[in-house]
Amino acid sequence: MDAARYVVDALERAGVRQVVLAPGSRSAPLVYALAEAEADGRLTAHVRIDERVAGFTALGLAMGSGLPAAVVTTSGTAVGNLMPAVMEANHAGTPLVVLSADRPEELRGTGANQTTAQLDLFGDHVRFATDVPAGADPTSAIATALSAAQGRLEGIPAGPVQVNLAFREPLTPALDGSEWERLLPVVDSPASLLETDDGDDTAAADSGPASAAGASPVAGTEAAILLPSTSHRTVVVAGHGAGPEAEFFARTLGLPLLAEPSSNARFGPNAVGPYRLLLEQFGPGSTQPIERVVVFGRPTLSRQVSALLARTELERALFLPRPVPWFEPGRRAELVLTQWDQLVGFAGQGPEGWLEAWQQAAATAEAALEAFLAADGEQAAGLNGPQVARLVWARSQQDSGSNLMLGSSNPVRDAELAALPTAANNITANANRGLAGIDGTVSTATGLALSTGRPTRALMGDLTFLHDSGALNLGPAEARPLLQLIVLNDGGGGIFSVLEHGTLAQAPNYAAAVERFFGTPHTVDLAALAAAHGWAHSVARTAAELAEALAAPVQGPSIIEVAAAGRDGLREMHAKIKAALNK
Repeated sequence: MDAARYVVDALERAGVRQVVLAPGSRSAPLVYALAEAEADGRLTAHVRIDERVAGFTALGLAMGSGLPAAVVTTSGTAVGNLMPAVMEANHAGTPLVVLSADRPEELRGTGANQTTAQLDLFGDHVRFATDVPAGADPTSAIATALSAAQGRLEGIPAGPVQVNLAFREPLTPALDGSEWERLLPVVDSPASLLETDDGDDTAAADSGPASAAGASPVAGTEAAILLPSTSHRTVVVAGHGAGPEAEFFARTLGLPLLAEPSSNARFGPNAVGPYRLLLEQFGPGSTQPIERVVVFGRPTLSRQVSALLARTELERALFLPRPVPWFEPGRRAELVLTQWDQLVGFAGQGPEGWLEAWQQAAATAEAALEAFLAADGEQAAGLNGPQVARLVWARSQQDSGSNLMLGSSNPVRDAELAALPTAANNITANANRGLAGIDGTVSTATGLALSTGRPTRALMGDLTFLHDSGALNLGPAEARPLLQLIVLNDGGGGIFSVLEHGTLAQAPNYAAAVERFFGTPHTVDLAALAAAHGWAHSVARTAAELAEALAAPVQGPSIIEVAAAGRDGLREMHAKIKAALNK
């Protein structure tokens, strides 16, 4: 118990305010120490029975707050269940702290119950891993782990860490007549410990959504960007995590902005909505071909952008002002730039008519897309993904200060195509794009809602929802998030329909195999599942019904099930959209 209280004290000193716990015996000392701390108002604990859910919930808590969040497990397979969340945190650069309880040294390798090799279980996916022997002071190990998690070790980006804590029996506090044992006083965390080299994390976490158009998102950026004398037909690609800096850069230099939904740069006068279907109009052989590309963040969504970045005749630059977990030097073809003045000199200003050509093409494409979606909505038996993404994005932007979580697979790509850029960005858009898995989406969204206290919507497909349906289980003593899940239910997985498998699905010899092994059809009653966990549930079958459901304030946990058009028409629908936008 003494060692466990030192762990909690060290977490608090390092700025950890949210901890997720899964039940277990060997981790009991940590549980009791955290219960004491929560009773003192020093931190907030969340309980989840499934360790995978717990890991992704902690991931969402860290994403939403900008501060490290911890997850506590007992020994054995419990630790292994954290691997997906740790992998995502690694590639996303999210400060996730794994506190894994373990047997003491004398029990390891003896066949003792629930004993396995837990140290280094996560391999290269953690920035730091250490084993704290039973009875040892864990303070130094926790301090080093938190420094590593927050990216304070030179040249190492933020990311997950593991502190493996051995405990000997007794695993419970002594009953000496007092309600709680207390070894350590309440600790006021010094402000300096909550700051990184880039400023105050807590201020950043509370600052709300990305900066509106017209304001500089980074202190000193105005002075850093001196307009260059050269001009190039440059486009700015803003991938996941790019931030409002990308919008400010593009607007200052008069360049088209191609921003993914989770870039938090998809706003302002330079943002082009359906850009992935317009790239051909500015490709080789066109009257105004692209000459240069500047990349902010990590673009991962469309093959059209991947093809653009693979064109060796183009001059391409990747802006990396600080280390990121998804990049290894020498592994990408772009010129890597770390300073604003270098980037400005490379990009140049947009020549006369360059931005206007993109804006005109975007306006024409948006009108064609709107007309197609309206016509398709009248003809189809159910809504399609782009329709839903367009409505959810627009409604979220109207609810200023809210969060939007986009599930991987089709929904985030539907938003890339159909989410209409706004004049100012009023939301914080999130997605698990570190490894782009569908697992943990409900849990991550729950963590986002709990950490920020803001209304949070999460758009996902039915398989993504079912994959993480365990996250619906919120105990009666647990905080209820302001969370609304919008689930596009088409009875299976639709992403493969728009890939090469969609062609095979049209061949008689392969149709059944593609549907069974890739479509993975299901007959789950989502209403019954919601009722079993005490979540509110409604169904939207038309655009009007969905708009009405979205108009209501986001309150307790709820689910809007969207009756979707069949998956067998997805490939044809996207072909029609492309044809309509390229007329």
